[in-house]
Amino acid sequence: MRSSSTPLRTRLAALCAGLAATAALIAAGGSSAHAADTPLRDLAAAKGKVIGTAVTGSKLTGTYGDLAGSQFGSLTPGNAMKWESVEPSRGTFNWTEADQIVAFAQAHGQQVRGHTLVWHNQNPGWLTNGSWTSAQLGTLLQDHISTEVGRYKGKIAAWDVVNEPFNEDGTYRTDLWYNGLGADYIADALTWARAADPAAKLYINDYNVEGVNAKSTALYTLVKSLKERGVPIDGVGLQAHLILGQVPSTLQQNIQRFADLGVDVAITELDVRMALPADSAELAQQAADYKAVTAACVAVTRCVNLTVWGFADSDSWVDSTFPGYGAATPYDANYAPKPAYYAIAEALGGTTTTPPTGACSATYSVVSQWNTGFTGQVRIACSGAALSSWKATWTYGAGQQVTQAWNAACTQSGTAVTCTNASYNGTVPDGGSVTFGFNGTWSGGNPVPSVTLG
Repeated sequence: MRSSSTPLRTRLAALCAGLAATAALIAAGGSSAHAADTPLRDLAAAKGKVIGTAVTGSKLTGTYGDLAGSQFGSLTPGNAMKWESVEPSRGTFNWTEADQIVAFAQAHGQQVRGHTLVWHNQNPGWLTNGSWTSAQLGTLLQDHISTEVGRYKGKIAAWDVVNEPFNEDGTYRTDLWYNGLGADYIADALTWARAADPAAKLYINDYNVEGVNAKSTALYTLVKSLKERGVPIDGVGLQAHLILGQVPSTLQQNIQRFADLGVDVAITELDVRMALPADSAELAQQAADYKAVTAACVAVTRCVNLTVWGFADSDSWVDSTFPGYGAATPYDANYAPKPAYYAIAEALGGTTTTPPTGACSATYSVVSQWNTGFTGQVRIACSGAALSSWKATWTYGAGQQVTQAWNAACTQSGTAVTCTNASYNGTVPDGGSVTFGFNGTWSGGNPVPSVTLG
């Protein structure tokens, strides 16, 4: 917050009109707000795929709604269809947000992926805190599946019926369902879901199963066994919550081996998190990671859907779950497409119009000056480029000292000043700007320095 204690003295000097210096940064790795020539959903459709995003129902307006509707061919409710959301009290249902998302999808010609029917997490307290016999628990689960799937019969393309049933070593997760019903809760849930909507595709979904490992092999063995037993199972969901630079080398191989079992595969919750603040090198690596995942899906016929878990950084779960990490989605917090967006488009066979070489500039100005002090500011503006974080540096030539700053974290060592963005203003979209200010002291002269962005 800008300080309100800036002193005003009677012997104000001229406002130093014209004493401004501009330094430009060609935003290597920065991204234009221009989208691909063809929407992602159309590029995916041309490859026989569907590209989707998780959404929050209350945000489906304005720019968020425009992008969700125009760029994606399917929507996944991020939280709206989870048990604690739809039945927070036993027998009391709240379908408002889920209905809103389904209606939005129908209006925009989109599929809906239902998420999720059976999970160890985000269950209502009345369920998790109850004392149930196995028979009672089974009845509760069957009723829940029948009620929710039945409500949206004919409106949901695919359901994540069972979510995250395995531990990392491939053993079953010991949760409410496994402890109360045994491993066959999975087969029962799939059977009940099929009865409630015979047309919906039924999936088992898990994380850290993207490459060939103990956990994905346990999932593979389960799916193979279910098919041999005649249990309805149509697909496997690989969540793909990834860390920068860690796309498994066996991703395509793993997708293919599930496809060879005769089931579809979906990348269901893709994001690629990085250490903050993001820089151009990280954004470039993130683009390579998104491209690799998309290309692996494109290469396997039965990889039918690729869904990102929120398309904008402002709607991502990562920042609050993994402190110090974020910037995990294809769009920045101001809905400007990042390099990752263009990488997805390219992996889907699309081309993009190369945006004009853009730049972000930093303009230093003296706002007011008195006998021993001054107030200065730096305005960072972007045109044809964008920033997800920034650092402004300059060197004073007459012994000036920064004493206080707002809207930035500023340090001074000798004559060198470095200012970095605050937590709330690191993103500068194409066509946008941010300003930070500071108080300082001077003696004898107060020439305007040149500023460098980095």
